[in-house]
Amino acid sequence: MRLDLQNKRVLVTAGTKGVGKATVDLFHELGARVLTTARKRPADDSADIFVAADLTTIDGCNAVANAVIANFGSVDIIVHVLGGSTAPGGGFASLGEDEWQRELNLNLLPAVRLDRALLPGMLAQGTGVIIHVTSIQRQLPLPESTTAYAAAKAALSTYSKSLSKEVSPQGVRVVRVAPGWIETEASVALAERLALQAGTDYEGGKQIIMKSLGGIPLGRPSTPVEVANLIAFLASPFAATITGTEYVIDGGTIPTA
Repeated sequence: MRLDLQNKRVLVTAGTKGVGKATVDLFHELGARVLTTARKRPADDSADIFVAADLTTIDGCNAVANAVIANFGSVDIIVHVLGGSTAPGGGFASLGEDEWQRELNLNLLPAVRLDRALLPGMLAQGTGVIIHVTSIQRQLPLPESTTAYAAAKAALSTYSKSLSKEVSPQGVRVVRVAPGWIETEASVALAERLALQAGTDYEGGKQIIMKSLGGIPLGRPSTPVEVANLIAFLASPFAATITGTEYVIDGGTIPTA
């Protein structure tokens, strides 16, 4: 099975690390023309076009949208990978106004703003795919540390579903990918830190994280490439009638269907 993404015009946010970089690399390999963005450009960037921007700001989103239009005219595929959390542990009481606003600015509003800027071009051409990367945390939040992040991702998922109902009749598919724990650079650092605190090795640190999630039946986290593979399939013509749905890739972490 050969995914056909030749000459597709693609925007991937947060495309310099983890799932974002894996997605940029795979789309580039499959023949797409890729514009990506992050705050700083890395030395090993494989995108055709890179825009340095802070997408947690209105100005940053406008700069990326303008670059897409200037370089591509319109866009065929948007992959919203940007997300994460800097909120402290300690439950609801540790989350002030600033923490809540940061989580929304990182996990919800960039997708809303970029979609608003770029969807008119997709609708005018009568085709396109938007993929929002959500999280299983919207269904499986950890009260100690991910309440604000989980709430922002839940909002992104609801927004995505509503958008799909509006624009799918006009030829633009909107789908969601909900990863569980992914073995990115950041998660490796977390596992190593937990291992050091517990006096164990890296594998022991991974077990600590998996236990906090209630276990991963598959026995390991997903890799960034595995998530990128799912994203590429959903963006391809093989998924031509898939819209409005969310695809979980979590090794079986969520205990219900």
